[in-house]
Amino acid sequence: MKGILVNIFGGIMKCDVIARGVIAAVKTVGLEVPLVVRLEGTNVAEGKEIIRTSGLNVIPADDLDDAAQKIVAAIKKG
Repeated sequence: MKGILVNIFGGIMKCDVIARGVIAAVKTVGLEVPLVVRLEGTNVAEGKEIIRTSGLNVIPADDLDDAAQKIVAAIKKG
């Protein structure tokens, strides 16, 4: 596996909560491949900021097309 793309539509669940969970999981597992996360739903801006400022190899995406482009670029770079 060279990278992971996660596509989440939060709906009722808040994206900032999802982002914190993703970051906690990455820290626990020690992920060594790039991870792109596309969030949509409540508090999406906060969720993206949590991901962006995590200091980990986790990349926020705006939509599914953006996510696909970012994961391909991250894999080619890495």
